[in-house]
Amino acid sequence: MKLPSLLAMFGLTALLLSVSAHADDGHGHGEAAPVASGPALARFTAASDAFELVGVLNGRNITLYLDRTADNVPVVDAQIELEIAGEKHVAQPHEDFYEVELAVEPAPGTLPIAATVKAGEATDLLTGELDHHDEDAEHADRTRSWPRYAAWAAGLVAAFATLFTLGRRMASSRSRCTGGAA
Repeated sequence: MKLPSLLAMFGLTALLLSVSAHADDGHGHGEAAPVASGPALARFTAASDAFELVGVLNGRNITLYLDRTADNVPVVDAQIELEIAGEKHVAQPHEDFYEVELAVEPAPGTLPIAATVKAGEATDLLTGELDHHDEDAEHADRTRSWPRYAAWAAGLVAAFATLFTLGRRMASSRSRCTGGAA
């Protein structure tokens, strides 16, 4: 195989590899997008003119953060009663958050939540939805990306095989053309 054919083959191979590497980083410039390293906890929000409530589900525990809507200052002296899927729970106050412990972890799905908040003279009813997903099912979805990598590998093997075959054909056709004159 002559040097120009070899250089063309290596150049085309390098081009194919750089295109596939360039396509893998998301949008093609800058650093790759950050990836979450742990599972995201299910959350819900509920707001009214007076209060904003955020709840974070972690197993059987729901941590509640209550703020005043007007100035976003935490409310630390409130009484909160949650109704989750028909069951009522009283939140226990802590330093700057509240906590509810459920008897069992909620089943995956969307759960309606109603919160009755009493803080000083103000009483309010807030509603929201807790969108709780099964972590094992989400993990299974993420691990199914191997076919994508297998397709890329098969494409690279096919590209190398094509380049190798073309290079050999070019080399043999040139040797036939120049080999007959004596």
